[in-house]
Amino acid sequence: MIKNIKSFKLLLCTVALVSPLSLYATLDEKTPKSKDWVVLPYGFSSEAMGVVGGIGVIKQGLIQPQTTLVATLLGGLSENILTQGKETEANFSGAFLYFSDYKLPFNKRLSFSIMGLKSYSPRNQYYVEGSNNSKKEHVFSTSGDSNFFNTVLNYVFPIGEGLENPDNLYTLKNGMALHREGLGNGIPFVTGRTVLGLKSFYQKDTFENAPLPLMQSWSTNGLRLSLTHDNTDFNVNPSRGYHFEIQYSEDFGQGSSSQSWDFLEFKYNHYIALEPFSFTRQNVLAMSLWTGYSNSWENNEEIYKGINAHRPPVWEGARLGGLFKMRGYDNNRFSDKAVFYATAEYRMMLNYNPLKQNDYIPVAVDWFQLVAFGEAGRVNDAYNFELLSDMKYDVGLSLRSMVSQLPIRLDIAYSEEGTNMWLMINQPFDF
Repeated sequence: MIKNIKSFKLLLCTVALVSPLSLYATLDEKTPKSKDWVVLPYGFSSEAMGVVGGIGVIKQGLIQPQTTLVATLLGGLSENILTQGKETEANFSGAFLYFSDYKLPFNKRLSFSIMGLKSYSPRNQYYVEGSNNSKKEHVFSTSGDSNFFNTVLNYVFPIGEGLENPDNLYTLKNGMALHREGLGNGIPFVTGRTVLGLKSFYQKDTFENAPLPLMQSWSTNGLRLSLTHDNTDFNVNPSRGYHFEIQYSEDFGQGSSSQSWDFLEFKYNHYIALEPFSFTRQNVLAMSLWTGYSNSWENNEEIYKGINAHRPPVWEGARLGGLFKMRGYDNNRFSDKAVFYATAEYRMMLNYNPLKQNDYIPVAVDWFQLVAFGEAGRVNDAYNFELLSDMKYDVGLSLRSMVSQLPIRLDIAYSEEGTNMWLMINQPFDF
């Protein structure tokens, strides 16, 4: 156990807890049609799951060259928990499947992706009262299921890079994209890649220790419509250019949904290439801004005591804290009707790579990256200038690496509520 770290969280170094994202497809210059399967055993510890081990498999180019398959099974050691006032034992269990970018027949611009997770955790944490002024102690912990299933249908517009490369294929050498020197920072919708996405989502969490009357589960399902424009030199680890996305999500209150809700959000990323040092290959200033608003949220109505009507679940909508935004705070620590978030990272890719040609490592390790970052954000019950006052802040350091053509990051972030450690794949906002 690491000392002096208040909240120690090591989460999957595969993609078992990653949000829906569009992974890039690659062709390595040395093995352009590699059919190898990556088998990755792993272990981690977290407050919610206890000590967990699993095995994952990753396969790029399954059936079609641009596809990615990830699957994993997990199991945990027994934990003592309290269920309905009685002490018992339980352990984490889970199974995850992700298959991305399968090109539909007779249409080279339309692709389909699926992702699903079925899991049981002995100690999930939820911040239902997550306003900007809420206390960290306003959390409830419960055992229960957390299951989700998402699909994505993407259409690549025949403009810019979408004309010649609708499959989003790159040629990599030592973890760097080749023949991209003149790309990035072009004219919006004239250069770059533009994608229209239609996504379905479903998630249901059950609460075996429900703290609120009648609330035994929280279920949501609905659709998202997104427009994404990427004008960077390499979308997985950009050194220059910009990326923006606007997305609208709605749960229509149908089927097993607990209640209807909506959320409109906008994200903008910008990357500036800086002069490298003598010991670095690449230096980049990476910045991101994200904001959103839930028009449906009713502050004056409740469906259960303490839960407003037509609000998104705590894992949806205007939320901060966790793996991707405000890493110095617990997962989904803050939530409300409106959100504003900004971050900056200074990324230094090192010349030194002790694992570049190591026969004991079963996968390719192309580079290491040192990162310093700062974050600021706030949630609010209205979309106004209060979002820019009394903000929450954190700072941190990160060690990142390109492993089997996927970035893996170990982030340590400090805030006024403590220090968190996160292990995850992909850069925090480069998707």
